[in-house]
Formats: sequence, C-alpha cells, structure tokens
Amino acid sequence: MTLMKSLMGAAATLALSAAGALADPALIYDLGGKFDKSFNESAHNGASRWAEETGGSYNEVELESEAQREQFMRRFAEAGNNPVVMVGFAFGETLGEVAPDYPDTKFVIIDMVVDEPNVRSVVFNEHEGSYLVGMMAAMASESGTVGFIGGMDIPLIRKFACGYVQGVKAANPDATVIQNMTGTTPAAWNDPVKGSELTKAQISQGADVIYHAAGGTGTGVLQTAADEDVLGIGVDSNQNYLHPGSVLTSMVKRVDNAVYDAMSAGADVETGVNVMGLKNDGVAYALDEHNEALVTPEMKEAVDAAAEEIANGELKVHDYMSDNSCPAS
Repeated sequence: MTLMKSLMGAAATLALSAAGALADPALIYDLGGKFDKSFNESAHNGASRWAEETGGSYNEVELESEAQREQFMRRFAEAGNNPVVMVGFAFGETLGEVAPDYPDTKFVIIDMVVDEPNVRSVVFNEHEGSYLVGMMAAMASESGTVGFIGGMDIPLIRKFACGYVQGVKAANPDATVIQNMTGTTPAAWNDPVKGSELTKAQISQGADVIYHAAGGTGTGVLQTAADEDVLGIGVDSNQNYLHPGSVLTSMVKRVDNAVYDAMSAGADVETGVNVMGLKNDGVAYALDEHNEALVTPEMKEAVDAAAEEIANGELKVHDYMSDNSCPAS
C-alpha cells in the first residue's frame, strides 16, 4: 500500500511538473535574430528579465524563413505554451489564421493589431519618441541637414520617419531632412552594408545627424556614422553603447516591457489592443554615460518639455498610419 501511494504521489508530481512545463510562455523572434541589437534583442531582454526575476523558463525560436511563422506558432500552441509571444508586424496575417484554431491559447503580437478574442495586440506610439529624437537631431546639427534611414518601406517605418521630421521642424523649421528606405522585402531588416552605403550617401548631401529605424541594417548606419565623424541615432533598444560619443541618443521602444508584462501575466494575459507611448513609458529617448556629453542642458530641457506636453495631450504628433500621410514632409 505504501509503495502504491508512493507511486501515485510520484505520478502526480510528474503530472504537475509536466503541466507547469507546458504552461511556459514561448517567444518567436522575427527575422534578423534575437541579438540584432535592436527590436528582437529588446524582446529577448524582456524575456530574460522575467526569467531571472521569477525563476521561470520559456521556449524561444529564431526564424530562418517566412514559412516558419505558422509552423512555430502551431508547434508552441500544440505543445501547450501559454502565452505565445511573437515579435513583429509580419506575424499578423498568419496569426489571424492560426489563433482561432487554439482558443485556449493566448497569443501576444507586437507591432500589429489582430482582432481575435485570444490575442493581445501591443502597438507603440513610435511617432512620439521619434519626435523627441528629431528635436535633438535638429539642435545638434551644425549643417542644418539631418537624415533618416528606414528598413523595409512600410507604413510602420514611415510612422517613425514622420514623427522624426515633425520633431526636426519643431526645433528648426529651416532644417532639411533626407529620407531613404533600405528596401521593400524583409531582407531590408538585416543589410548593414546597404545601411552603410545609404549613410555615406546622406553624409555626401550634408547630413551630420542620421536616425535609423532599420533593425539589423542599422548597425551599418551607426558604424559608418561613427567612422565618418557624424552623429547617429539608435532605435528600439538603447544603442548608445555601440559607439560611445558618436550616438546622439536612441529612440527606445519598450518592447522589453511588453514581453515582460505578457510573460508575467501568463495565461491570464489581458487580450485586446494595448497602446504604449510617452504617457505610459512605452517610448523614450535614451540618456546615459555614453551620450551625456553630447546632450546639452538646453537640448534636454526642450525635449523633456515636449515629452510632457505630448504625454498630457497638449502637443499632438501626427501619426502617419492614421491617414498614410505626413504633412510635415
């Protein structure tokens, strides 16, 4: 009898352990890899923080092709992972098809809205943070010409660009903003060589501060800006450390917080649309030991005042995605 109880107890323990493992969250990175020093890496940092603070574990995978989006969504859902978090707008269409097949699984998508009852859609007011770094670019520029280099030419990236232009013009109405996109396919997110070429082209046109919103391509932008003795502006993660003294600031998009919050909530994560902006610390500009010598007190005072006005609704930054236009351009 004692042996039977022991066996039954062991079986119950194994069952609970298995259930706990199956309830682990999962994270699917977009193309470019989790150490892209940008968007994916910010997501990785959030998941790592959650694991360190809670002692929990999670599954993760880095995509190698477009075809794997649906494959891994289904694999994690069928394995019982909950929630399944995915990083990037490109998962949107596929998630809309997959989510209804797994009504008991919560899915979290970053940068796209998917209208399904078991999906949490996290979107950011990138135009607000881009406005702030645009102001800084204009104030730091000596030539009156600044640049923007985007990754894939999509409305989301034009949203970054439009916010940036508005901030530049607010600080210097006579400034010139040069804009280039890297490409029209997902390869545009991971092409540092093309990023470098575009940076050199903008410098030749007089740009002395260049902001990128280009994922892994941006490493080429920041490297070349540093090599050519102009200022770069990072994006998504705090990229100031990559080239101390050459990165004016970074437009920090708190993807890490979005992932951390989703994993903390687990299977109870609230679904629907979650908007993260200046009002709730979803975006910001980065100031640390790597760029503090570049940011003057006047610059900080002006940008902080603008941030407060945006957060409380006094200052409206036009969202390109609201009407696919940018009046400031």
